[in-house]
Amino acid sequence: MASTQGAAKVLVASNRGPVSYEVRGDGSLHSKRGGGGLVSGLSAIGPDADALWVCSALSDGDREAVRRGVGEDGVLMLDVPADVHADAYNGIANSVLWFVHHMLYQTPLEPVFDAEFRRQWESYETYNRAFAQALADRAAPGAAVLVQDYHLCLVPGMLRELRPDVRIGHFSHTPWAPPEYFSMLPDDIRSQLVSGMLGADRLGFLTWRWARAFMACAEAVDRERFFPSWPSGAPASVQHTATGRPPLRTTWIGVHGLGADAEFLRARSREADVEERIAALRSEIGRAPDGTARRTVVRVDRTELSKNIVRGLLAHRQLLDDHPEWRERVVHVAFAYPSRQDLAVYRDYTAEVQRLADEINSAYGTATWTPIVLHVKDDFARSLAAYRLADVALVNPIRDGMNLVAKEVPVVSDEGCVLVLSREAGAFAELGEDAIAVNPYDVIGTARALHEALSMGPEERAERSKRLAEAATALPPAQWFLEQLGALEDGEAGVAGQGD
Repeated sequence: MASTQGAAKVLVASNRGPVSYEVRGDGSLHSKRGGGGLVSGLSAIGPDADALWVCSALSDGDREAVRRGVGEDGVLMLDVPADVHADAYNGIANSVLWFVHHMLYQTPLEPVFDAEFRRQWESYETYNRAFAQALADRAAPGAAVLVQDYHLCLVPGMLRELRPDVRIGHFSHTPWAPPEYFSMLPDDIRSQLVSGMLGADRLGFLTWRWARAFMACAEAVDRERFFPSWPSGAPASVQHTATGRPPLRTTWIGVHGLGADAEFLRARSREADVEERIAALRSEIGRAPDGTARRTVVRVDRTELSKNIVRGLLAHRQLLDDHPEWRERVVHVAFAYPSRQDLAVYRDYTAEVQRLADEINSAYGTATWTPIVLHVKDDFARSLAAYRLADVALVNPIRDGMNLVAKEVPVVSDEGCVLVLSREAGAFAELGEDAIAVNPYDVIGTARALHEALSMGPEERAERSKRLAEAATALPPAQWFLEQLGALEDGEAGVAGQGD
């Protein structure tokens, strides 16, 4: 990767970077490397690609690393003031934009766009401007810049003004709200968000459903300035102008369904620590009274409000009520790893998951059977162990941009698994044909789906699982990244056709 002092030809911008730091008791700094599709993608383009990753200092350790001048080659960490970051990240990105795109507001009470919201919005603008300026300062002439997600929606437009020569892409990892829901935002904020996004040469989404929603929102915001075009069999785009008069610019729309990294998952799931976790889980699951192995329904999520963990537990309770024959014969293995615990609504949700699991275990459990095996401490090796043991994978989000768990479990499962999948998950567009579809709000329907999945014969289960794994790995992370970069660098619109 390029030195942070030089001009980079490929730049990635994201709130969270590939490395984090902590200050240890002796005052030394310890770094931890992250993973994921962007890391894989940047590694795939090779060390001579002159690439730079611009991210935010998120913790006290990160900020101390910036102050000391400690960092990795090819990574630029921005020390945005902590209060500005908190307002932009928690106040706007996670408490407004996330809720809008996941359609999670309790509308009789929220949202309330008052003076405090406007103050936090100024921080969101400041935060985006810091990224735009850093990218402008370090991009080589004609560089390719890939901006990530809802934290940085304004960056493309700001960067376009600073550096009209660079090629700008933006990728949304979340759903995009339909116009009716997006219209809850104040008119000027909606316009600012759409205009900021359309500063890009190319916008990427996980599914055509989300892409079409953005295009519809652009048209709804200002029909005199934004002109979506989605001709059958041709690349989609939005033509737009700042004034309502020519000249028009074109922002191309592409879809890239991020897939699972089969090679990594299969290798990692066979390591010694995973084998240890499998043994521990088997002990927790136990065996049925007749000595046979108990069946497992597995879910692995962060306790984000969109993941619908509570209704999943309620559906398992309904299964035990409707089909008593499954009592003592099936265990719901639920990993609910805490997320965004600095927000009260997430703390309350995590507590409700724990409360309901305890209630079900108390009502139905026996001396030798725990119906819900719940773990809340993040443990990737244990997650892989659960993947391998899964007979059924339950993925029932209220709304999800993609949901990689739905793609990962079929890849790793030892005996093949049945996927019970919400039709509101982005992954449903690719996996729905071989999954059992559920309405995420319908607890009784989800219980029926669990019964169907648990009752499925081994041959059909294995065949479905094989097809799911093939679909899930069609666009692995490195290829996902390189596909976007290639389309941006070549000036191509990317994926043609408007299929679901």
